[in-house]
Amino acid sequence: MQTPVRNPMFVNQPGQPPNSDPGQQPNRTEAPAQPNEDQKKKGILETIQQLGQTAVATSPESNIHCLTIIGQIEGHMQLPPQNKTTKYEHIIPQLVAIEQNPKIEGLLLVLNTVGGDVEAGLAIAEMISSLSKPTVSLVLGGGHSIGVPIAVSADYSFIAPSATMIVHPVRLTGLVINVVESFEYLEKMQDRVVRFVVEHSKIEEEKFRELMLKVGELTRDVGTNVVGTTAVEVGLINEVGGIAQAMKKLNELIQQQKSQNPMLQ
Repeated sequence: MQTPVRNPMFVNQPGQPPNSDPGQQPNRTEAPAQPNEDQKKKGILETIQQLGQTAVATSPESNIHCLTIIGQIEGHMQLPPQNKTTKYEHIIPQLVAIEQNPKIEGLLLVLNTVGGDVEAGLAIAEMISSLSKPTVSLVLGGGHSIGVPIAVSADYSFIAPSATMIVHPVRLTGLVINVVESFEYLEKMQDRVVRFVVEHSKIEEEKFRELMLKVGELTRDVGTNVVGTTAVEVGLINEVGGIAQAMKKLNELIQQQKSQNPMLQ
């Protein structure tokens, strides 16, 4: 009678199922793998490179989203790589996400821009003004040219004491064909800018056009360089302040909206 040969590598201990690895502990559960820190950092860096921000509209950490308009607003024409730009095709989807995200209850808009594409800037301004959630804008450094409509598009606007806003007419660069038709086109576009600013701020249309067409103040252009307190005095901006005042006002608007609509709480 032959004795069965056992594999010395698999010698079962009492209490172990047959043909099992003795080195494996019974009922052992593997701990879930921790997220790779390098992947997290890489994702944050990619977000900064693409959108210029450390957080996107889906961030669950806060009920307030901060959106920055920095540098030159890039529209249909791509600007040189050395220019610091805000691409409107990046801003529009973020505004849509802010409107749809129930965790975001308010928008803080921070501006330091020299202006840029008129139609792209107006598109951003129209999107901000049509949001159903409270919005507050803060002008730091400068909110020039088409940055003016974006600054006043929020429900309430602040400007730093040292910040400035250049108000000037719409300009066209490049080859101009059919001067009369081009002038009419520019005039209609300028009327759109004036109408939007007047509707979303306290400034009178006559006063705004006066600032826009003033001569002798800017060296290479017509217009006016409006400093912080002056912007409030003429009715362009609501109040002089900084980040603390802007955050306080935004939280007040959020609570006010909740009290008016209990379903949002």
